[in-house]
Amino acid sequence: ILSLPVSLPIAFAIKMEDAGPVFYRQKRWGRNGTRFRAYKFRTMVPDAEKGNVLWARKNDPRVTSVGRILRKTHIDEFPQFLNILKGEMSAVGPRAERPEFEHELEQEIPFYRVRHCVKPGMAGWGLVNQGYGASKEDARIKLQ
Repeated sequence: ILSLPVSLPIAFAIKMEDAGPVFYRQKRWGRNGTRFRAYKFRTMVPDAEKGNVLWARKNDPRVTSVGRILRKTHIDEFPQFLNILKGEMSAVGPRAERPEFEHELEQEIPFYRVRHCVKPGMAGWGLVNQGYGASKEDARIKLQ
């Protein structure tokens, strides 16, 4: 309710850019390996992955012009307050990663699973210090 004055103009801007949905839902890993659906404002074109799971990268052509602003300001994360209210996330903690990337990250990064001992967060040390991750190497650096 508190974010409604900000959310309505954002929803309008997303809809004006294309006919896709305003919100994006994605399965993520939570505390102790539980799965949940994370909510975000959609920042990419509809069907951006078309069956292929890809890391988002700098200057990603799939990101919309409104999406670039939302990502740069981290406003795309506002809907995750719903995940916090549901008890699936906390405000501060390690970033919830996509299940498609989890297995590979666990194999290549020692102690990666330790991050699942706490609830994932909207913001954390890694996001503040390194920004959004775009690779396995970024995930490894954030875990240090």
